[in-house]
Amino acid sequence: MATGEFRRPGEMIWTIVVAAGAGTRFGGPKQFEALGDRRVMDWSIAVARESSDGVVVVLPPDVAEKEGGIAGGASRSESVRRGLAAIPKNATIICVHDAARPFANEDDFARVIAAVVDGADGAVPAIPVADTIKVVDDTGQVMRTPPRGSLRAVQTPQAFRAEILRRAHASRGEGTDDASLVEAEGGKVVVVDGDVLNRKITTRDDLNWARAQQSGH
Repeated sequence: MATGEFRRPGEMIWTIVVAAGAGTRFGGPKQFEALGDRRVMDWSIAVARESSDGVVVVLPPDVAEKEGGIAGGASRSESVRRGLAAIPKNATIICVHDAARPFANEDDFARVIAAVVDGADGAVPAIPVADTIKVVDDTGQVMRTPPRGSLRAVQTPQAFRAEILRRAHASRGEGTDDASLVEAEGGKVVVVDGDVLNRKITTRDDLNWARAQQSGH
């Protein structure tokens, strides 16, 4: 069970760990790759369990039963919806965490949960964008250059009031993260400090980086 100053009486916190991806860009299901003495997803599941009252793990359908998880869907959003269906109705805050971010820690969970306890509908960890970003059209022509100071690279875990997350997913919308669906419902989503080490494993180079980090501890 989670402990710490971010908890308040009456809150029931559950986390969905999304581990159902095929890893197309990686070349296979990266969540099962070895990282230290565990698999990538095992690190993510462990921190979710330390930070929550309960955890639901969403996995590829062919291994879900064997791993004790829930079978995912054809998209990330559909996988989250299947996870939501397995969370008890008395959950008051629901976090969603990508299994491919094995270096998230309890402080990352604490910050997003605290923001929701303090009144936000959702909270996401994010770091400032270092590169200049261009918005381009289908032909590659630059349409505009948004000011870098207003841009953030968003991470997980993301935390939400349970009722608005369920409502946002009830429309069966699709998004690259859950915050975008809550935003579309008119929810107030805030940004909290992220961590540069909370890097998502997307490519083989990312995994090599993660293994170097792990071996250095």
